[in-house]
Amino acid sequence: MASAFQERKLKGMFAAFDADGDGFLREEDFTALVARWSRLPGVDPGTDLQARVTTLLMGWWAALRETGDRNGDGAVDMDDLLSLVDQLPAMAGDVTATADTVFDAVDADGDGRICAEEHRRLVETWTGRPLDASGVFELLDLNRDGHLSREEFALLWRQYWMSDDPGEPGNWLCGRFATG
Repeated sequence: MASAFQERKLKGMFAAFDADGDGFLREEDFTALVARWSRLPGVDPGTDLQARVTTLLMGWWAALRETGDRNGDGAVDMDDLLSLVDQLPAMAGDVTATADTVFDAVDADGDGRICAEEHRRLVETWTGRPLDASGVFELLDLNRDGHLSREEFALLWRQYWMSDDPGEPGNWLCGRFATG
């Protein structure tokens, strides 16, 4: 089972996915998430990137439903999300492929790098609301060049979703979370 640290880290993500706030994730919540991502520059309806984002997010919904919807009612809870997280180390290729699509969606200017503003947009797209991300990007920029490369981002993404080590910088990739 996922650790208490992983649960604290992912509670905010669960709440962000739960569009109607009922404590369960359903297909409609992921459809709402797709709609949020489709508002990003370059993820316009009808584009290849929008199709990739939709396939990605709905694919993760299918994996979550398969892992967690034991009674077949179309709903999963936080414990079910944590069950999927337990399986992610065996799915490292899928996690990295997810990072690639997310990177492309967030890299608004197409320069192959994510700047602090693009990172803020990532966090706000995930959460669905404006957030104070001050100081977070500096924790993520591993080589201190003012940008996240695709390789840096993939590492941080894997750390966010799979790490149980509170010291790894990727834990902050999707914004601040309650550390206590």
